[in-house]
Amino acid sequence: MGTAVAPRLTTGHIGLNVAELDRSVLFYRDVLGFEELATGADGDRRWAFLGSAGELVLTLWQQSAGKFAVDRPGLHHLSFGVSSLDQVRQVEAALTERAVTFLYDGVVAHGEGVGSGGIFFADPDGIRLEVFAPSGAESAPAPSGAAPTCGFF
Repeated sequence: MGTAVAPRLTTGHIGLNVAELDRSVLFYRDVLGFEELATGADGDRRWAFLGSAGELVLTLWQQSAGKFAVDRPGLHHLSFGVSSLDQVRQVEAALTERAVTFLYDGVVAHGEGVGSGGIFFADPDGIRLEVFAPSGAESAPAPSGAAPTCGFF
């Protein structure tokens, strides 16, 4: 009996539980630029599919209450990549206009001397998010020192 080799897996889409669907759709659409691909409801159970260039990225499910709990097993944070630090700063400006609280002060590197880096913040339900670029952050601070910036926050 041979060892099974798993195929290379990729992320299909991310599903998030949200407390107020309309508020979350506005945030992910108007602030982060996702397209609203579809919405639906089954009684009071509502959902929205969001994407980019017609491709599904996020599904939002209105089936929770309260705020995201960072002290429970589950999602640590959700990271979105862009191609340049200038694009990270564009997202940062849009978030700043809407008074979103950042978890670090501005753009930070993923580690000391590392080129990749970005911004860290939370959505309206407290779900921790990151927008990063693969390079350009070499001179940005690394608030966690040798530990990955995206790890313990």
